[in-house]
Amino acid sequence: MRGGMGNMQGMMKKMQKMQKEMEQAQETLNQTEFVGTANDDLVTVTFTGDKKLQKVSIKEDIVDPEDVEIIEDLVLLAVNDALTKIDEETEKSMGKYSKGMGIPGM
Repeated sequence: MRGGMGNMQGMMKKMQKMQKEMEQAQETLNQTEFVGTANDDLVTVTFTGDKKLQKVSIKEDIVDPEDVEIIEDLVLLAVNDALTKIDEETEKSMGKYSKGMGIPGM
């Protein structure tokens, strides 16, 4: 009976350690900036890992009052590019904690 309790305590310590590592990894990810771009950096957007938009930059070369739709499309492409990068980095840094655990959304 005593061996079972020791195993349980060891498993609990491992789970606590893993939880702390996950929290640290998530915090690092949240503070990381991701830059999405469109059409050779004519439009760039910067997000943090928690998907908060920090900056939108549009080069003056493409500003034409007649072509606002083009600018909107480029911003959309750049935003989606940044969000894809965040998702990829999230999977890379957090996926190791959820592999095989069957946790939805991770």
